[in-house]
Amino acid sequence: METGKVKFFNKSKRYGFISGDNGNDYFFHDSGLSEGIYVQDGDKVEFKIVDGDRGQKAVEISIID
Repeated sequence: METGKVKFFNKSKRYGFISGDNGNDYFFHDSGLSEGIYVQDGDKVEFKIVDGDRGQKAVEISIID
């Protein structure tokens, strides 16, 4: 699992970006959020990286303390 912070999330458009602690930014769609999770800009998160149709993206996203 990777860690990072939510850089941007647009609730109405259902997507955002995570700034990974490894220095890379990752696209995510709200379908990649763990069930019942809602994220906001600046939240610390843990996630998996998978190859999407437009490059790497974050999935299985959950909030960490």
